[in-house]
Amino acid sequence: MNMIELIKSRRNIKTFRSEQIDETLIKTWLNAATMAPNHRMTEPWEVIFIGPETRGKLNHKTNFGNAPTLMAVLSRHGATKVETEENAAATACFIQNFNLAAWSVGVGTFWSSIGITGQNRGLLGVPDHYDLLGVLAVGYPESIPDSKPRTPIENKLKYLP
Repeated sequence: MNMIELIKSRRNIKTFRSEQIDETLIKTWLNAATMAPNHRMTEPWEVIFIGPETRGKLNHKTNFGNAPTLMAVLSRHGATKVETEENAAATACFIQNFNLAAWSVGVGTFWSSIGITGQNRGLLGVPDHYDLLGVLAVGYPESIPDSKPRTPIENKLKYLP
């Protein structure tokens, strides 16, 4: 599949098969994700693998679609507000790179914001000088949802003189 098809076919997966994903594959995708653009090579991302006990305490309404792997992705704060924002943008690119690398071999992801509450930040041990950009559920899809309509990009373009 070419890159455009890969991007267009990727979905947020809501239900997963129980089949485990080899951790070596996950680390391969994480390594590829580190090629995300990041200003001044700050490499602000960190990943926390979430075990069953912590997962249960998060009390997600669908148990993250029963995905076999769950991880939190953090973004380290910078020395300034601008650097903190740059780091968050870079970490979002890191997550997208990971999602696309996994999707390229048929592994789906679900990007949840459940970790942003104070209680869940505490459960995940997120230090004060980090943002939690998402909890990712990772696994083989039980089903793949249809694409949702998108606003044509022409409606979102502006040209300056």
